[in-house]
Amino acid sequence: MANDGQDRREFIAKSLIGAAALLASVSGAGTGRAQTAPRPIRRSERYDDTFITERKPFTWPGDNTLAVWFAPNVEVWQYDSASGVGITPNPTNHVPDVFNYAWREYGMRVGLWRIADAFDAVGVRATVALNSQVCDVFPKAIEEMKKRNWEFMGHGTTNSTNLGGLNPKTERETIKGILRTMEQATGKKPRGWLGSGLIETYDTLDILAAEGVNYCGDWNNDDQPYPMKVKSGKMFAIPYCNEINDIPLYLRKGYTGEQYLRSVIDQFDVLYADSHKQPRVMGVPLHPMISGQPLRIKYLERALAHMKEHLGVWFATGSEIIDAYQSVT
Repeated sequence: MANDGQDRREFIAKSLIGAAALLASVSGAGTGRAQTAPRPIRRSERYDDTFITERKPFTWPGDNTLAVWFAPNVEVWQYDSASGVGITPNPTNHVPDVFNYAWREYGMRVGLWRIADAFDAVGVRATVALNSQVCDVFPKAIEEMKKRNWEFMGHGTTNSTNLGGLNPKTERETIKGILRTMEQATGKKPRGWLGSGLIETYDTLDILAAEGVNYCGDWNNDDQPYPMKVKSGKMFAIPYCNEINDIPLYLRKGYTGEQYLRSVIDQFDVLYADSHKQPRVMGVPLHPMISGQPLRIKYLERALAHMKEHLGVWFATGSEIIDAYQSVT
């Protein structure tokens, strides 16, 4: 029994020594890492750093100070894909995902035209973020939007896919095909771009600019347009204002119509006040299957009415804003 006790004490002592050595090793490794110089921050290098307070003030056409543009996302999805925004979970990625697929289709069949009526009532033109395959699937919808003189900007082929992971050659061919399809259907080559899911590769902006696209809504880090650095051509970022995108507000945060309206009005009111010091841009991202629903359309109409009550507000399209920006900077 005595030997057993001594053996136990020796075992415990050895264990404590081993644990202390291990702790010292780990602590030393941590200290070593802390003393190592941090890796330099990698920046995008796509734009110059400027603060809005340092810039020279200007005004938009008509001596307006706030430019507002509306960007309904007009999209199409693959029936045999589980990809795409939804209103009910599909954790197993079961296809066909009839619940979510049919809900999304409502936007094209009904919701878009409810939004169009709201715009028509106040004389607002939209800048449509268009999946190019809408041109093949819904050619009559393209004609209806053309009648309203809406602008079209590229938005990928379908929202079941995006540009992520494409090599430069494939991405270039994909973008060329999107722009070509849209030009054939609408009569104009798109000047603007909004990535599906706002996803880009390191080459996207260079490819877009080389193909004649000169503004992009993916970069939401300013209240004004600004020039981006590309290998050829020109590219400008335009504020798309994801903070008031109806997807995160209604679906992810669960906002009511009143909360959505309050958010849009708050965004507008602050930008409007700020615009008297420096001109601003307010984008309004919309999705027909969300904001075009019967229970929500009145909140978009009320937001439009609030904006229309203010002097100094210019309702424009994306390319109009970029053209005006280039003329004054």
